[in-house]
Amino acid sequence: MDKEFKIHLENLLKGVSKELNLEIVSINTLTNNIPIIIKIIIRNIDGKDITLDDCSKFNNPASIVIENSNLLKCSYVLEISSQGVSDELTSERDFKTFKGFPVNVELNPKNSKMNFLNGLLYEKSKDYLAINIKGKIKKIPFNEVLKVSLCTIKD
Repeated sequence: MDKEFKIHLENLLKGVSKELNLEIVSINTLTNNIPIIIKIIIRNIDGKDITLDDCSKFNNPASIVIENSNLLKCSYVLEISSQGVSDELTSERDFKTFKGFPVNVELNPKNSKMNFLNGLLYEKSKDYLAINIKGKIKKIPFNEVLKVSLCTIKD
């Protein structure tokens, strides 16, 4: 399936996604399978998590729109899913959920002598980020923090 096919398919499904307050993140077609697989990744426009219910609600109208378009003349499987969890921690909820998990903290080189710190997420306040580095708590002012991501710690 070529790029033009994907664009046409996305245009067909935009109406369905809009009605459900969803946005299409990507469409991927796997044509080397029989039947072919159409993978659609969606997200909520309002930023809420995607649920299995959201995927299910999108699936039926999407299937009907594809069938009525006569865009495909072969059998296919339609897979609807979410983007999943990002490695980057951004919201208050992320910091609470992943307390105690290993993180990589990217530091602003203008404000800090180091570029990265690795440790266990200990605490986040409005002024600083605290991580546990080998049993010692290090508080990093937020003006030094560029990005906080989940990672694996290597000895």
